[in-house]
Amino acid sequence: MKITKKQKNLNQAKEVVKIDAKGEILGRISTQIALILMGKDNPKYVPNLVMGKKVHVINASKIQFTGNKINSKEYIHHTGYMGHLKIMSLKKLFAENPTDVIFRSVKGMLPKNRLQRIMLKNLTIEK
Repeated sequence: MKITKKQKNLNQAKEVVKIDAKGEILGRISTQIALILMGKDNPKYVPNLVMGKKVHVINASKIQFTGNKINSKEYIHHTGYMGHLKIMSLKKLFAENPTDVIFRSVKGMLPKNRLQRIMLKNLTIEK
């Protein structure tokens, strides 16, 4: 006999956590956001349910980077076709879209399962 807990009040309005990213370091703020989205800050944490809150990040264009990361970090993506390796530096991506830098960082810290997409829907980022 298998007993599982069911999540009650699925349609209940979620609490919104506002985070100001001004002057914060990318990795440190991303870990805080990921923990809130997963619900690990809640004492009633259950890994197979989305129990996290909604997170609203402001001032994404004013985050800081440590060391020489702004010049040396690269985002690599392959389309699947021969010769279609896409490489973009952090400096270029941050200049084009600073919200995408935080989004990619948080996405990498969330679990790689079906709940990841649901958790990322609870994240909004403003420049």
